[in-house]
Amino acid sequence: MDSLTLIKLPIENELAKFNQLFNESLNSNNDLLNSALAHIMNKNGKMMRPILVFLAARLVGDITDETLHAAASLEMLHTASLVHDDIVDESTERRGQLSANAIFNNKVSVLVGDFLLATSLKHAGLTYNCDIVNVVATLGRTLADGEILQLANISNSEFSELVYFDVIRKKTAILFETCTHAAAISTRASQELATHLSQLGDYIGICFQIKDDIFDYSDSSEIGKPTGNDMIEGKLTLPVLYVLNQKKDAWATSLAHRIKEGTASSEEIASLIDYTKKNGGIEYAEEVMHNYRQKAIDILNQFPDSPIKDSLNHYINYVIDRSK
Repeated sequence: MDSLTLIKLPIENELAKFNQLFNESLNSNNDLLNSALAHIMNKNGKMMRPILVFLAARLVGDITDETLHAAASLEMLHTASLVHDDIVDESTERRGQLSANAIFNNKVSVLVGDFLLATSLKHAGLTYNCDIVNVVATLGRTLADGEILQLANISNSEFSELVYFDVIRKKTAILFETCTHAAAISTRASQELATHLSQLGDYIGICFQIKDDIFDYSDSSEIGKPTGNDMIEGKLTLPVLYVLNQKKDAWATSLAHRIKEGTASSEEIASLIDYTKKNGGIEYAEEVMHNYRQKAIDILNQFPDSPIKDSLNHYINYVIDRSK
């Protein structure tokens, strides 16, 4: 049995209900909209966030209609943010296929992203829980804040790990944190349990993003994005930040500034990637990632043993061990 099947085993029925609810939400009488949505959903990932919602809810209570609609709202908002991010980043590829903006142009893609966002808000409303509506709205604000912070950081002359973690918390970890927080709210869990679950989601999300950033230094075609894509967009992530701050090499520093400015060639980017690999950048990022994994495990270990707890352990390990 593969890892994902093992993770989903205790929540198979809930996931089936979720998939039906999610797919029905995307029905429209507009052929162009349906075509764009079908393309986006063709590779809509492994539904890692809804899975986390259901596992977190079952850890502290029962899955309710509120939980289902909260999971749908969060997945819709996540998908909308990806569509809009591809436009902002001028990306032409998403998960190994052409991005929506590359096929349908920016105007259509913006509007499709808006449709997904509105559908997210509809599901948040269908929870009939103001606390869930509030955390979804806060998530949308934070994701936008993180994207703007990342853009602003490109012009920052410093190579700051603190800024890096601020960005990934606002762009990625907040989504995982909101998944576990909304799950707790939907089960009427205590404030103490909700806080623990929020921390768990935050740590998992940080692990997820660091792993994604490590992928950018790989030349595997299975990952779904070109090697060095972050640097092409002027983004410097944890592996290279560590090496730049440790080595303080004039050549690497100068090249890193030109990457931020968008004036470095593809060959120069490749050379900085190689430099990062040779000077321990990947190993450092993996060490940091495993430290956050342990923090997540420590929180999970506060809960009694159960099949749900086992699935969450497998979930955390999958985030760390996945190949794409």
